[in-house]
Amino acid sequence: MSSKEKKSVTILTESQLSSRAFKDEAYEFYKELRKSQPLYPLSLGALGKGWLISRYDDAIHLLKNEKLKKNYENVFTAKEKRPALLKNEESLTKHMLNSDPPDHNRLRTLVQKAFTHRVILQLEDKIQHIADSLLDKVQPNKFMNLVDVYAFPLQIIVISEMLGIPLEDRQKFRVWSQAIIDFSDAPERLQENDHLLGEFVEYLESLVRKKRREPAGDLISALIQAESEGTQLSTEELYSMIMLLIVAGHETTVNLITNLTYALMCHQDQLEKLRQQPDLMNSAIEEALRFHSPVELTTIRWTAEPFILHGQEIKRKDVIIISLASANRDEKIFPNADIFDIERKNNRHIAFGHGNHFCLGAQLARLEAKIAMSTLLRRCPNIQLKGEKKQMKWKGNFLMRALEELPLSF
Repeated sequence: MSSKEKKSVTILTESQLSSRAFKDEAYEFYKELRKSQPLYPLSLGALGKGWLISRYDDAIHLLKNEKLKKNYENVFTAKEKRPALLKNEESLTKHMLNSDPPDHNRLRTLVQKAFTHRVILQLEDKIQHIADSLLDKVQPNKFMNLVDVYAFPLQIIVISEMLGIPLEDRQKFRVWSQAIIDFSDAPERLQENDHLLGEFVEYLESLVRKKRREPAGDLISALIQAESEGTQLSTEELYSMIMLLIVAGHETTVNLITNLTYALMCHQDQLEKLRQQPDLMNSAIEEALRFHSPVELTTIRWTAEPFILHGQEIKRKDVIIISLASANRDEKIFPNADIFDIERKNNRHIAFGHGNHFCLGAQLARLEAKIAMSTLLRRCPNIQLKGEKKQMKWKGNFLMRALEELPLSF
């Protein structure tokens, strides 16, 4: 979006926020918003009027604000409820990301034991084995697209094994997850996405039937047990929770691994520093989370009670969307915010959110990124970007900051 276009735009639409053109110039646009329009109007089609939040302090405040709800049923009366945009919406939206306390606490409690520090550390050897196995396949070629042959398969293998999902089904999740995160109210996209989500629901129904017959020591079997107890988990919540763990689990981690690698390829001084000081890997991961936040925009929050922000009344039923990417580049919080610095101190980024909805899988994502990147640099010491930086394309996507591909030679 050029400077001329920025001046003429008074309301951003969903299609603009989702465009590749916006992703390419988003950081400059966010910088202007933080200076002059930290509360920016949005038009979200069937979802109504919304506001884009760009400053860090506002993001921290609103991510914990009890006047904002994730479940629209806690905002709208029965008469005001919007019609479902998708036929399969109810089967896939009853998860903890779309819930408020006390439902959120109940749902989170059911799965958080699978993401404790002790359980995650027990996965370290398995993740290392997966990383080495994937590189064994591509190393002789001296070339790879990191997204397709390393970042995605590594994470989807891990989450599939945790959940108890057959590995032969993992490629299907890429298509289904894109349909879920690729928010659009355009009629043709809605129809296509609804068809894909219908396939996903059918798959989950079949998977759950199989797990009921043959329960195992996996997370899906544990969730089915909770559902059978009646008061813990409904059938819709069961399907929604499985969907969330698959989609949110792999999308964010794939982006983290890819964006970290891309940032290092584009900042050779930082790459060399990391090679010389491998103990900076944890710090490099945190900086990548800040610099190219895997989740660019939060999912929507509904205003349950009106309030004033920057002199503007936020009305009941207004939508709030927070740019984590912008908050993580806020100059008032992060000195030299547009510089990628793997030795950055006091890195208080909010790439994994903040408050009740802080990402449950943050520790697992960090561990996977650490093993993936450390293994890549150790086994492919001469790795470099194949092609020009300007040839790399960000996906046109509402929620995520994700590269379409990342070609590397070594």
